[in-house]
Amino acid sequence: MSQTPLWICPDCGRDFANRNQTHTCAGPDSELEHHFRGKPPEIRRLFDTFVERVRTLGPVTVLSQKTRIAFHVRMSFAQLTPKQGWIDGHLVLAERHDGPMFRKVTTFSPRNHLHEFRLNGEGDLTPAFIERLAEAYAVGRQEHLKRPAPKPGR
Repeated sequence: MSQTPLWICPDCGRDFANRNQTHTCAGPDSELEHHFRGKPPEIRRLFDTFVERVRTLGPVTVLSQKTRIAFHVRMSFAQLTPKQGWIDGHLVLAERHDGPMFRKVTTFSPRNHLHEFRLNGEGDLTPAFIERLAEAYAVGRQEHLKRPAPKPGR
């Protein structure tokens, strides 16, 4: 299955897997640093460590948006929202993974499951978490679309 070319928003230049995808074009507040103003330096270090882990998986675009920081390949596969004492975020996975690693899992379709998490420190970036991050990165590359959709109830 070949991938269709990415659509590029003519206003903000961001690329998308789907043509005319709904989004908010980044404005003057799109700088990454605004997410860390007033936050302890440990939160920025935790974010930087997360970014390092993602970059071991392959090229990624880090998109600073008004209320979150998204991680994008062909499509966004993860997001982080720095807080005062932790970082909230989610991964988009092709399969549902329930368990203590995730605070909440929302299923949108058989191959679209949003997994919410909270990072309190670098110790939360366990090998199991990095394995799920790699799966999310594959979703960002749309590799999950090359496999048959799972049967209902699986």
